[in-house]
Amino acid sequence: METEPLLVTTNDGVATIVINRSARKNAVTQAMWVDLAARVNAFSADPDARVIVLRGAGDDFSAGADIGEFDTLRGTAESARAYEATNSAAFAALRNCAIPVIAAIRGICFGGGFGLAAACDLRIATADAQFAVPAARLGLAYPQDAMGDIVWAAGPQMARYLTYTAGRIDARAALGAGFLLEIVEADRFDTRISEIARTISENAPLSVRASKAAIRAALSHDADEAALAQAVGDTTFVSTDYAEGRAAFHARRTPVFRGR
Repeated sequence: METEPLLVTTNDGVATIVINRSARKNAVTQAMWVDLAARVNAFSADPDARVIVLRGAGDDFSAGADIGEFDTLRGTAESARAYEATNSAAFAALRNCAIPVIAAIRGICFGGGFGLAAACDLRIATADAQFAVPAARLGLAYPQDAMGDIVWAAGPQMARYLTYTAGRIDARAALGAGFLLEIVEADRFDTRISEIARTISENAPLSVRASKAAIRAALSHDADEAALAQAVGDTTFVSTDYAEGRAAFHARRTPVFRGR
């Protein structure tokens, strides 16, 4: 019996967040949007957290927002705006997270679930994954900030196709659009996700954070984000990890980074 809608575990710097409503294809309630944002923001601020893996329980990633709540929590313009603020906060938490976030995608990745995946840094899927943004079938506008994630992740033409038609695409089409990094066979999927997460976690955390900030600044062309990226990058030069990296190189051993 499902009890916790979000399951969170940590292991050697790898935080895993599982959307845990498989009976509802991992549809996300308003309370879950709020909780997800809080969890991601907490890991972003945690110096011991190095990477987040976001996944769904069972055979699906997420069907998106739970439509069963729409009549009561999204039934008027005012309540719809309030609801949208909660899911936008979850997208923003992933987008702005200081550490990398990997979306591990099986099965359905629709609507708000697609938005969550789009806000992540890396997206890896099984061959049976299906993707859609069906807002036009519900008469809704997709949040503008989340649409930006979709455009960056899938490209403007695919973003137009998905939102105008509300049609589905398969993993191969998503890979071709650049939305996916890899398609992995189901029997190797968990292993591959763990491999990538572990590799990231073993690298110098400050360096990885600096790279994420620099990539974001390069994409946004925002002066404030460029200044932040420069500041984060500058911290690496005075870190003990930088000294450890040099020492390990000269000693021909594997470095042990502390994120300090």
